[in-house]
Amino acid sequence: MARPSFFGDTRVMRGPRVMGVVNVTPDSFSDGGLFLDAGSAIAHGRELAAAGADILDVGGESTRPGAEAVGAELELERVQPVVAALAGDAQPGGPSVSIDTSKASVARAAFDAGARWVNDVTALRADPELAGLCADRGCEVVLMHMLGSPRTMQDAPRYDDVLDDVRSFLAARIEAAVEAGIAEARIWIDPGIGFGKTLEHNLELLRRLGELREFGRPLVVGTSRKRFLGAITGREVGERLGATVAANTLALAAGAEVFRVHDVAEARQSLDAAAVILGRAPWRG
Repeated sequence: MARPSFFGDTRVMRGPRVMGVVNVTPDSFSDGGLFLDAGSAIAHGRELAAAGADILDVGGESTRPGAEAVGAELELERVQPVVAALAGDAQPGGPSVSIDTSKASVARAAFDAGARWVNDVTALRADPELAGLCADRGCEVVLMHMLGSPRTMQDAPRYDDVLDDVRSFLAARIEAAVEAGIAEARIWIDPGIGFGKTLEHNLELLRRLGELREFGRPLVVGTSRKRFLGAITGREVGERLGATVAANTLALAAGAEVFRVHDVAEARQSLDAAAVILGRAPWRG
């Protein structure tokens, strides 16, 4: 399973990171139910690793608009065996495992099973114990902007200026994370494309994404198969690969470094090529 380089081909020695989505849920917007069985999810995660994922993001609670909340016990039941198996596959140069959760109890079990990242759509607001746990474990933490909760976020979202509002939110959450003991060098930020945003908000954020580089923290972007791409192209969920590649490539040009995707092989190839063309990664022929 190990690849010649952390970023893929040995000739591309530095470049974007691809975060492969492993949804262990019955109701995620793109692949809900396909990998709810632990065995299917583990097999899918291994396929994403072989396709070039640098990070495998395992989640047991859907965060699609309108999704119902899931209790910690059920969420943990879904993700623990998947995290354990995928983390157990770890080899030098291979992918690390992220737990997509807002609950400290789920994150703790995932850490014990080998996870090294927490991807929290609430930016450490939902569970007061999660920040301290992340600080104690020294993990990487993704702080994402979301307006409201998955249940309410698409109820007529409004901003004075979406980029300025997202910037202010992320500044406050970075400060809170550091105050809780999380090393700033371990904080990654995500503007939350599609999380409490209209089509116009999403487009504005992507056009002005480079302004978030002022934080000096790596940018995570998740546009994969999302509804706003369907609105632009008229394509259904499973037909949005081309639009996703376009959005990711433009985000890379603006300074994004991690790309959360469903279609890992295509993202790996397109982003590695774009990184070399943009001069973000050297070509060693």
